[in-house]
Amino acid sequence: MFLKVLSFFAVKQEPVVNKIFFSILILASPLIFFSSSALSAVKAPTEVGGFVLGSNVTDYPEIEYSNFLKEVVIYDWHGFDKGIISYGICASPGEIVKIKLKYADSSKKYFKILLKKFKKKYGKPTEWKGDSFGILHIWKWKFVDENNNRVHLILQHNTKNPNENRGNMVKLFYPDNIIREQACFTDQCIKNISEEEKQKRLQRKKSDWNYLIPR
Repeated sequence: MFLKVLSFFAVKQEPVVNKIFFSILILASPLIFFSSSALSAVKAPTEVGGFVLGSNVTDYPEIEYSNFLKEVVIYDWHGFDKGIISYGICASPGEIVKIKLKYADSSKKYFKILLKKFKKKYGKPTEWKGDSFGILHIWKWKFVDENNNRVHLILQHNTKNPNENRGNMVKLFYPDNIIREQACFTDQCIKNISEEEKQKRLQRKKSDWNYLIPR
């Protein structure tokens, strides 16, 4: 495309200007060729840390399949498009500690309606957690319930951030219960580890650039 533009201008301009454009064309051509060649010559990485994209998770028998929280996914739920319910498996097995739901209406207009209703019911947010670019809007409320549990409530609107669900989302969770589940799970893992597994972990700590750099 760049070459076509230069050629077009070269034909249309005066002789002196023609010389300038052809000089630019001659100087730029090697750079354009080199850049396109370099891009096509580089092989796309598919592996890092010993894990390969497209491989089956069962190819790695030494990895842990469980975490300190388990999750269930819901769809088409009373005005919500989808959601994730997280519950404990250690300190309080089965106890729901985090609820994350995405509203069916993803518009900014609906977010403003939600924010107005949240403020009316719970007062002004405790803190602003969004960015300064207007891409991620996050308002957070902090409470303590009748059982002295800290409760965090988040209302979020995301326009472009690829690391978050697009649209409007509400999150409600017990921060201390999540920390407690994580501590319990870690403690159980340490207590139940065998000598054989300890040796395997020591071996897995060894590394080199083949593990550290995607390839």
